Amino acid sequence: MLDPRSTMSNFAEITAFRSSICICLGVKAIYKTTMSLQKKHERATMYQLSLVILCSFVLVLTSSTTGMAKPKTSAKYSIIRSENLKKTKETLILPYTFASDSMGTTLGVGALAKGYFQDQLLISGTVFGSFDDARGFIAGLWDLRVPYTKRLFFTGYGSYGHFPRQKAYSSQQRPPSSSGAPAGSNDSDKDDYIQTSGEDNWSVLRLEYVLPLGSMQHQARGRYHLTKGILTKGASGGDHWNPLTNGISVISFAQSNRYQNYESEKDNTLFGEVHPFQISYLYNNTDFPPNPSRGSSQWLSYTYDAFAETKSGDWTFIEFEASKYFDLGPSSSARQRVLALNFWTGISPSWETETGIDGTQMVTNKPPFFEGARLGGFNRMRGYPNNRFNDRAVIYTAAEYRHTLKWNPLKDVSWLKWLKSDWIQIVGFTESGRVAGEYNDLGRLSDWKVDAGIGLRAMLAGAVVRLDIARSDEGTTAWVMFGHSF
Repeated sequence: MLDPRSTMSNFAEITAFRSSICICLGVKAIYKTTMSLQKKHERATMYQLSLVILCSFVLVLTSSTTGMAKPKTSAKYSIIRSENLKKTKETLILPYTFASDSMGTTLGVGALAKGYFQDQLLISGTVFGSFDDARGFIAGLWDLRVPYTKRLFFTGYGSYGHFPRQKAYSSQQRPPSSSGAPAGSNDSDKDDYIQTSGEDNWSVLRLEYVLPLGSMQHQARGRYHLTKGILTKGASGGDHWNPLTNGISVISFAQSNRYQNYESEKDNTLFGEVHPFQISYLYNNTDFPPNPSRGSSQWLSYTYDAFAETKSGDWTFIEFEASKYFDLGPSSSARQRVLALNFWTGISPSWETETGIDGTQMVTNKPPFFEGARLGGFNRMRGYPNNRFNDRAVIYTAAEYRHTLKWNPLKDVSWLKWLKSDWIQIVGFTESGRVAGEYNDLGRLSDWKVDAGIGLRAMLAGAVVRLDIARSDEGTTAWVMFGHSF
């Protein structure tokens, strides 16, 4: 069972990229070979649809890693699928190939093991390379219970990557004229970015302590029993809101590192390193954190970087996120229907703007464009490129309708049994939000960015995998990753 963790956060945070086309050559070859071996009553259309779905999800074990987000606190749990005789143990090996704007035609292989040594422990990794000189790997372990402790968990993961076309919506200096909006700001031009080859390497270390409150008074992790991917036993929340009696409370201490360079002869301003520390608190009062159908969650975080080797200097960032889930019940075509709402906001208190003699404004003590108040990418404002907008303050809202189908075309295809597909889900979503230099400016609704889209999601080996396609005023973007967006 893979562990996406509140949309991970965990593997979800590190396995996304902007995809333009998927080329499942190996899958196509298998398809041609096995067609003659299937029973006569299995229709060709079933295989064709299964191939489309598989081609969508085969992309999830790779990343351009420019979408890396800060560590996020998560509930600890194990999943027991009634279809799995090994109970909590799950494994998956997935070769893949795809083509994307940032990497070109890419080949790779990913693997994961869940529930070995400890029920909640996930070990996973992927290695990839492309014909356009993209190369890298991602590896780590999640939720290792520290020996001789009951409630303390360790997570560590990292990546090395070289990419031929890294993109950054950022500039160190801000023009004095209001007609020239800074790169990455709310009113900036969509073509105002730097794109060169370069490296993007990062690591995350995190300690999390599950508080003896609510549903975790006598245990440190949840145990969720599923039948065909739907929770049947073990709900840890979803009823009345009270951290003392319901839900899961977790305190997290994290330290992350990131090195990024842009191999440009003209501008090296985005070369640098960051080493932020983060402390956060999560209260998850949902019935089933990987795929909630009712309840809510709240997350409060403070990030501080006193060791950033950039021109921006030291920086801080405070953020708050809240989600709410409504169970709409089953229907004639759905096993489950859920309305999911999300709100996120944040500000950088350390941010300072200095005006030079020539009127040029220089921003100091600010998070880099890939940290802090930012929108665009696989989780927030999916109709825009990764980190398209960045500034001092941010606000974001989203709504999703999740329709879990009774029909599961992957389940009945014998040569796809290894995917361990429990359900297919159709999702419609809309998002809105903006960034600004002052928090008070976030309330100007006329300046908010808006997008909308559809998603195709599946539960594979107990983990949610998603393909989201969103449309905004700047174009259409597709994202593939583990876990729900919230």
